[in-house]
Amino acid sequence: MKNKRAKKKPIKLSVPRTYKPDDMGLEEWQRALRKQFGMQQRFILKNNGEHPVFSDFSVTNPETGKTYKVAIRGTNSGDNYCSCPDFSINNLGTCKHIEYALFTLMGKRGAKKAFRDAYIPPYSEIFLRYGLRREVKFRRGSSIPSEFLGLVNKYFDANGTLKDQHVLRFHEFLNSLPRNNGHEIRCYDDVLSYIAELQDAAHRKKILELHLGKDAESPLFKNILKTKLYPYQREGALFAVKAGRCLIGDDMGLGKTIQALAAAEIMAKLFDIQKALIVSPTSLKYQWKSEIEKFTSRTVEVIEGFNHQRQQMYRKGSFYKLVNYELVFRDIDFIREWAPDLIILDEAQRIKNWKTRTAKYIKQLESPFAIVLTGTPIENRIEELHSIMEFIDRRRLGPLYRFVHNHRITDSGGKVIGYRDLQSVRASLKDVMIRRKKQEVLRQLPGRIDKNFFVPMTKEQWVIHDENYEIVVKLVAKWRKYRFLSEADHRRLQIALNFMRMAADNTYLVDKKTIHGPKIEELEELLREVVMEGDEKAVVFSQWLRMTELVEHILQRNKIGYVHLNGSIPSKKRKGLMSQFRDDPGCRVFLSTDAGGVGLNLQSGSVVINMDIPWNPAVLEQRIGRAHRLGQHRTVKVMNFISSASIEEKILDLLKFKRSLFAGALDQDGDDVVMLGESQMKKFMQSVEAVTETLQKSNPEIELQKQKEEEQDIKAADEKERAFEEGAAAVKDTGLQSLNTLLMSGAQFLMDLSNVLSQPETEKSLTAGRIAAITGRDEVTGKPYLKIPLPDTDVLNNILSTLGQLVTKTFSQHTRKP
Repeated sequence: MKNKRAKKKPIKLSVPRTYKPDDMGLEEWQRALRKQFGMQQRFILKNNGEHPVFSDFSVTNPETGKTYKVAIRGTNSGDNYCSCPDFSINNLGTCKHIEYALFTLMGKRGAKKAFRDAYIPPYSEIFLRYGLRREVKFRRGSSIPSEFLGLVNKYFDANGTLKDQHVLRFHEFLNSLPRNNGHEIRCYDDVLSYIAELQDAAHRKKILELHLGKDAESPLFKNILKTKLYPYQREGALFAVKAGRCLIGDDMGLGKTIQALAAAEIMAKLFDIQKALIVSPTSLKYQWKSEIEKFTSRTVEVIEGFNHQRQQMYRKGSFYKLVNYELVFRDIDFIREWAPDLIILDEAQRIKNWKTRTAKYIKQLESPFAIVLTGTPIENRIEELHSIMEFIDRRRLGPLYRFVHNHRITDSGGKVIGYRDLQSVRASLKDVMIRRKKQEVLRQLPGRIDKNFFVPMTKEQWVIHDENYEIVVKLVAKWRKYRFLSEADHRRLQIALNFMRMAADNTYLVDKKTIHGPKIEELEELLREVVMEGDEKAVVFSQWLRMTELVEHILQRNKIGYVHLNGSIPSKKRKGLMSQFRDDPGCRVFLSTDAGGVGLNLQSGSVVINMDIPWNPAVLEQRIGRAHRLGQHRTVKVMNFISSASIEEKILDLLKFKRSLFAGALDQDGDDVVMLGESQMKKFMQSVEAVTETLQKSNPEIELQKQKEEEQDIKAADEKERAFEEGAAAVKDTGLQSLNTLLMSGAQFLMDLSNVLSQPETEKSLTAGRIAAITGRDEVTGKPYLKIPLPDTDVLNNILSTLGQLVTKTFSQHTRKP
């Protein structure tokens, strides 16, 4: 059917969109808006049936390419049907697609008379009427045989509504219908889906009562995971299984992950689910993988890579598949083809804004079971809770327009100044949301909870990381061959390892120009949850002064009160910083380097965030011990940021089995190290060997593809801009130049660099003029190089001696452990 609306004048707006007129009811206003909007559209209407008016149509939006099925049966609210999401949840009985179809049909000859006369088709229909309550309805056809009427009257009341006592036995009605009598009865898909939903819930309830009863102490929990669950965790897992689709909104640190895994395992045992999709932030994918492998015997697949690679991953037979939010919109067809039985959304506040692309695509995912995890279902506005609940049960809180109208308090100008009747919101959610605060389960909690956040590295980080990895590989090969490294080689090894670790944090630590590294962004999200929305104070550690400078920026940008301690702060001022952190309610973060963190008592902080992991386990425990000590009245949560597949993760893997391997290998008390003892050197090199054997170079193409995808996600999802935009300067390709040559020709440059590293002031960097004075460009290769005039031999020896002391001192401060 050709759309002729384009030739007519635009419809004049008469119904305001931003406020409800005083002379209109809420539903009346919303119907009028949809009618007005539908009349303005340039959709394409196609008749898929025989009757010119009372038929089934396709309505296509040429701008989006989306097509919905529209069934026209009359002009009254509830007479018609549309397959769009808005129609199914707005409780209005209409939508813009229906209104467009009615408006278009009304312009056709004979349509108005047809609507006045009403249309009774020869066939009968069983359809779902949408409203405050969904109802299965029977509409009699004009040629219905009398033999049908008795059966219809048994199951449906005088208004044609399916009786409550027969809802779960609807299949009996369908099976009892006479066959081959010439009368057609049409039963639409949404009716069957609705009935199946109710029957599945009833079946699930019977199985649970048979195996679990109502007690979370059921023997089923004993072997469900390879760990013991706390009573409140068993309660949460059982709640999720009984609800089928639910939100676990416990405070951070109460183990929502372990509850979701326990629920998934129970579902597998009782309901035979075989496919679980976990959607999480990128930084948590490998944390989920680690915990799945630790606590279950299930197979797990991390979805990543190019399109064709991801498609093959979905087709593999793993029980769990892990995907980050940004990939869902690309993989929506792959996921639908895979058809997960269970979907777990972690950190689900990512879909709190219903307008974002991420939220829209997540809500298109379908599965019989769903578990949503978030400690902050509401951060700023009550509408955020509604958006999250749309994924769990889109009808639970009703349509958004009614939810907002019922619970917002506005001033005369329409500004939101508060919320009302929140008790009814809690009552509506009692069957699908469980939330416990730390205070409620404090006696069940351990004194300390550790959690690792795995974050990917950018292409720029990998360039620096891999260049230094090549140096490490060559020196390890030399060690394997001769079982000996000279003092110079040992220092080269220390420098290369340090640069790898610095790059794993951020490129800014290496070049002080570019800012590449997602740890800072992930920290910002974490601090919002812990500090800005929560009531806890956090202690943030980094081995690197420059990393704390980056942290300072996000604290300032988010107006979070903090104190900053590093090695340059005099001892007499440190007590004042600790007192401020302890006594000032507005001081929420204690930021410290390892050099400045000795001897601190920070019991007022209950969250310890390690931006990087010390090589020496003792240093990590010293950090945590600043807060986890006598006088601490809360559970201490330890959050470790680890760059995936980098030297950080490999050291972490190594130390899981040999926590003391690096102990003693590096002196961290600040004294100069000339040469390690033979036994210590052997232990250290064995550790480096273990790391390099499992460490692989990055795949630049995949990393570049990931970076491009992330950039597209940020632009298209209408996410707010990050204040820290990546610098334009790229890391120069230095090749695999011998570090000995670099040390000799760049001694003065490295001394300047060491001064910068050792000073807290960010402005102490090489000036542009000074850089120009010490750089040149090779006439053959076109690459830049250092052109530093070398001093005489005696002076040079003194410089190198000082440099060796600096490197050893700097490196020894970096002893770390996961």
